[in-house]
Amino acid sequence: MLHRDLLFVSGKGGVGKTTVAVALALVAARRGMRVVVVEVGGQARAQAMFGAAAAPPGREVQLEDDLWALTVDPAMALEEWAARQIGSRRLVHVLTGSSVFSGFVNAAPGTRELLAITKAWELGRPQRWTRGAAIYDLVILDAPASGHGLGLLRTPRTFADIARVGPIASQARAVSELLEDPGRSGYVAVALAAELPVSETLELEERLRDQLGRDFDFIVANALLPRRFTAAELEAVGTADGRVAPAVLRAAADLHAQAAEQQ
Repeated sequence: MLHRDLLFVSGKGGVGKTTVAVALALVAARRGMRVVVVEVGGQARAQAMFGAAAAPPGREVQLEDDLWALTVDPAMALEEWAARQIGSRRLVHVLTGSSVFSGFVNAAPGTRELLAITKAWELGRPQRWTRGAAIYDLVILDAPASGHGLGLLRTPRTFADIARVGPIASQARAVSELLEDPGRSGYVAVALAAELPVSETLELEERLRDQLGRDFDFIVANALLPRRFTAAELEAVGTADGRVAPAVLRAAADLHAQAAEQQ
């Protein structure tokens, strides 16, 4: 799984996607790979996990050896891409400083999603948009919650079909090819062992298959409680004739019930 260009980590909000994304990144980094965890929507939770002050969006922040984090700034990503196409960063900076330009980025349907996923693609390219920028062996995208995450995956193919020719079409097509290639990209779902997150994960898997012809490479059941007691053990403790405090008995019974429900 770690020998891909991009890992896409998704799931229902609140299930621990960032925790799993960072855990995967730590494993890869401690094997000597240069890894970046990418967040979107202004989030900087990976940086907070390491006690780092949130850096401005668009800045790559080192968290520890071989491990970096980045919050995507769509406007900055578009400026970098346009400078690569035009060849003049100064001219592009003038264009991107206009209110019309920023209005386009914020208002055009799917533009922010396209820029976010394209920036994640760019981080692992042999030639970065910015000359001299370091290349990452593995990009781990901490995607938005389920439905919005699928929106990220869908936009490159949509833009490629709409534009058909030209630099936007070719760029979108290159990103779409990465997302559809099982040798270069991987998909990880994170769920809690509860009815709603499990149902949403199953639905997400079906939509991923429909849109990209892909399945999840693996699914993480997060925050899973161990089954510490058997029913016979609980019964034995319950007949201890006052030798065990009632609060302890209730706690043991509750824990057993929660673990059984998760299983």
